[in-house]
Amino acid sequence: MRHKGAKVLLLCITCSFFFLGGMAKNCILHERDALLTFKHGITNDTENTLASWQLHQDCCRWKGVTCSNFTGHVVKLDLRDAELLGQIISSLLSLEYLEYLDLSTNFQDRPIQRVPEFLGLKKNLRHLDLSYVPFSCTVPPLFGNLTKLEYLSLRNTSFFGRLPPQFGNLSNLQCIDLGWMQNPFLTDISWMANLHFLESMDLSNINLSTIVDFPLVANMIPTLKYIRLRNCSLPSANQSVPHLNLTTLEELDLSQNYFGHSFGSCWFWNITSIKKLDLYSSYLGGDIPHALGRMVSLQRIDFSNNGNAATMTVDLKNLCELQILWLDSCLSSGNITQLVEKLPRCSSKLFSLSSSSNNLTGVLPNIMGHLTGLDYIDLSDNRISGPIPPEVGKLPVLGGLYLGSNQLSGQIPLLPTSITILDISMNYLSGHLPLKFGGPNLVIVSLSSNFIEGELPESICESQDMQFLDLSNNLFQGELPVCSCMQYMSFLLLSNNSFSGVFPSWIQCMPSMVFLDLSWNKLHGTLPRWIGDMEKLHFLQLSYNMFSGDIPESIMDLRALQYLNLASNNISGLMPVYWSKLVAMTQKYPVGPEDDSYISLLIGLSRQEILSVVMMHGVFRYGPNGIVSMVGIDLSLNYITGEIPDQITTLDRLLDLNLSCNQLSGKIPENIGSMKSLEWLDLSRNNLSSEIPPSLSDLTYLSSLDMSYNNLTGPIPSGRQLDTLYSGNPSIYEGDSGLCGPPLGRNCTGRNSDESGNEIRSENDSKLFFYFGLGSGFIVGLWVVFCVLLSKKTWRVGLLDQLYVFLAVTWGRVARQGTTD
Repeated sequence: MRHKGAKVLLLCITCSFFFLGGMAKNCILHERDALLTFKHGITNDTENTLASWQLHQDCCRWKGVTCSNFTGHVVKLDLRDAELLGQIISSLLSLEYLEYLDLSTNFQDRPIQRVPEFLGLKKNLRHLDLSYVPFSCTVPPLFGNLTKLEYLSLRNTSFFGRLPPQFGNLSNLQCIDLGWMQNPFLTDISWMANLHFLESMDLSNINLSTIVDFPLVANMIPTLKYIRLRNCSLPSANQSVPHLNLTTLEELDLSQNYFGHSFGSCWFWNITSIKKLDLYSSYLGGDIPHALGRMVSLQRIDFSNNGNAATMTVDLKNLCELQILWLDSCLSSGNITQLVEKLPRCSSKLFSLSSSSNNLTGVLPNIMGHLTGLDYIDLSDNRISGPIPPEVGKLPVLGGLYLGSNQLSGQIPLLPTSITILDISMNYLSGHLPLKFGGPNLVIVSLSSNFIEGELPESICESQDMQFLDLSNNLFQGELPVCSCMQYMSFLLLSNNSFSGVFPSWIQCMPSMVFLDLSWNKLHGTLPRWIGDMEKLHFLQLSYNMFSGDIPESIMDLRALQYLNLASNNISGLMPVYWSKLVAMTQKYPVGPEDDSYISLLIGLSRQEILSVVMMHGVFRYGPNGIVSMVGIDLSLNYITGEIPDQITTLDRLLDLNLSCNQLSGKIPENIGSMKSLEWLDLSRNNLSSEIPPSLSDLTYLSSLDMSYNNLTGPIPSGRQLDTLYSGNPSIYEGDSGLCGPPLGRNCTGRNSDESGNEIRSENDSKLFFYFGLGSGFIVGLWVVFCVLLSKKTWRVGLLDQLYVFLAVTWGRVARQGTTD
């Protein structure tokens, strides 16, 4: 009976709680008003987060608002990532029972000059997150009043100045995240010893350059699990800690500090509980201690970018939990076989191995096939030789393989079907590609700069997810295989091979194409009209082939095109007219993040150059970042006729214009000076005539100019930049004998006087010849009449006298007229 009564009593109490909770579910009226007042301070709510905040509705049901089930008081306000604009209204002070406040990633429209004072009065707060809010002021001491706080984040705010020691009052803190504020600093961290419950600390980017006792202070907080001190200007990590209390520490990040001492002298090697150890860019050197092999909890090791000053002989076979090992640019030398032999094989948890740029030698060992958990391998930029072992092709989950910039040789083996990224460029690989080369999941393939020969197998087109294919600088030949539509293909680089046939028609089915390079091959035929439909195309390289016919007018429809190279083909006909449609070559083109988003595809690839531009003084090579700003047109070494269209001068973002070695005629466009960005201009070896436009002197960024071997005449425009170019290369006007004036030795004034004198003499000679003919005809006609008249003696005497007078007067007039004219 007693048990039954107890059950009944417990049931009644439970029901009472639910009943009372239901009775108090609606929010408190003045708290609802406080929230509505806060809403009035919001000027923009792009995500409609506060749309549910209406006057006659229960505020406990509003988005982002949580009330106590028993009291109805607002206890939680979570508006993170709402993208609210406006100001933080002090009405939130009325939420006196508020325990959780998250306003992160809001109020980005303008800097907040001071922290609202009411925040220091919210003494019931346990969780406060103001990260990514643009406070532009010093960190106020008022945060020290929030003694119940368990979580505080001011991450990525614009706070600056010295952090107040009042943080030491927050004795209940379990997590403090002050990372990546604008420019804060600490000169004393002794207050941290008061944070007895602290588990996570992130002080990244806070200046700790004067702090030498951090390990000693941290050792006084045995509850610590996570320490992140990235880019803190810590002076060293070689302090001595006699008795380590950090037995629960799981993550230690001291990256991007300039320590400048040996790995072995660091204070943390005996903390065997560490799971993640990040010492990226900390400039540690010497032998990596054998104590690393006893840190059996390690899951992640990142010692990369340490200036190639370390050596590694430690055995890692006992690190059975290890998942990530990154040693890029850390080791001064080493042997790849020995490194692989020291890796753990007690489990298949190791999925990422990266040891690029370490001067590693030796050959890839067959035992790599035992590392069956590997998803990512990066051994690029070393001196590894020999073949790629077939065992690599048997790794079941391998997704990324980076072996570029080594000395690998032999034939490429079959690769696992799981692979998505393959970079084996810049090696000595040879032979034919396997017939089943490729895979259904390939996204990035770079085989450039090897000695691979033969025809491409059709299997290279298997993946429908392909975005980047680079086969340039090899010995491939024959016609390209017919690929199906690859809707994500953005980069197709096939240059410097011996591919033959016509322009591949299947490229039409690649709507995402950004960079197309077919240069230096044996392709022929006309350029297709549909090329103008590739609306995302930024770079078109077709130079040094045997293409013929005219330039399709449809190319002018490529609004995103920023580089066009058709040099050294058999292209003829007139230049297109409507160049102004190439808006990406103009200053008015709104360059946005989407225009260089394709660069992310190139990050991590061994290839250092993507675009090569041939100019008068050499070849300029551009890497993944450089191509974003390269804007140019090269139509040289063709058979193009007619005049240079005036519209080409609207391309005021153009850096390089090369029209040399064609059959262009007529005048240079008068407005050429409006192409303000031009750095290289080559119009040489054409049939251009007339004078050089004076506006040429407006091209103040011009660093290379060639006008030679045309039919140009008249004075050369003056200007400091043009004079400098001539002094550096006097041949820029060579072969244009009609040019005169500075800086040439031919005097325009003398030449003009001689020419005008010749014209006057020629005109006078013509007039004299006219009058002489007139006089001769008159005399002959007169003589006929005279002979008739002479037959009568009575007329003869008087007529002779009058005729003498007439001839004398007329001849004198003619002579004077010729002289005055």
